[in-house]
Amino acid sequence: MTVPDAPRADGGAPDGDPTAEAVFDAVAATAPEIRAALPGRRVESGTENASGESVLAGDLYADELLGDAITAVDGVGSFVSEERETAVDAGGAVGEGAYAVAIDPLDGSSNLRSNNAMGTVVGVYDAPLPATGRDLVAASYVLYGPITTMVVADESGVREEVVTREDDGDVERSVVEADLRLPDDPLVYGFGGRVPDWPAAFTAFAREVEDELKLRYGGAMVGDVNQVLTYGGIFAYPALVDAPRGKLRLSFEANPIAYIVERAGGAATDGETDILDVEPDGVHDRVPLYVGNEALVERLEDALADE
Repeated sequence: MTVPDAPRADGGAPDGDPTAEAVFDAVAATAPEIRAALPGRRVESGTENASGESVLAGDLYADELLGDAITAVDGVGSFVSEERETAVDAGGAVGEGAYAVAIDPLDGSSNLRSNNAMGTVVGVYDAPLPATGRDLVAASYVLYGPITTMVVADESGVREEVVTREDDGDVERSVVEADLRLPDDPLVYGFGGRVPDWPAAFTAFAREVEDELKLRYGGAMVGDVNQVLTYGGIFAYPALVDAPRGKLRLSFEANPIAYIVERAGGAATDGETDILDVEPDGVHDRVPLYVGNEALVERLEDALADE
């Protein structure tokens, strides 16, 4: 399926990297299609992804639509998805003028049955995957909330856009916040995983934070991180007793989210190391993720170091 570009509503040319902006145009153009198709795709697909997880029909549809749209962008050399074992060759030499694009097509898809927030996460890398987050040139996520929004980060900063389909069928990106920054005074926190599976040091930190901040956790990373970007605070999907490497995927989820949060003035860590410096062994590697206001992330690292 060929998906048209989604131009900015102000009609101006994007200021960022042209290939990355073309990727985000393609992602935005798919958003109304993905959203419209979700009601009929809330069932199991009968397949598993590369990580051995059961996949919903909505996951596969979003993956197919995004794969077609992104591989059609000039300057994209490969496309890698959480739902696929290997990369799709898009015809360019990655790192030699072409980019690798990594996506989580439907982040939080377990929320589909309960009709809660979901999203799409995108990382644009100037290196073959697996690569570190330092090889990102831009990242974004789409949030399918009451409003469809896209948060975009590149070397110039972070902005928030609203994605709309007009009456004539065209899809537009309208900038609503040109310089998105984490508020200085944090208000919210959200931590994933079962509490009994949290390590003792993380549990102690969580008990401190719950006396200071308001709980905001919805089970979709993009929604929970968006709360942090909006109100300030901290999001974590920690290392667990039975999953010391964490749950989230470095290439598809942790790196793009860390890139966005750091560009917005925050910090991101795996508990010891800046997420963007984590060296991957494989494209589907998992990692603990802690992101938010720098002071809170530093407190967390100190707490984990004392364990």
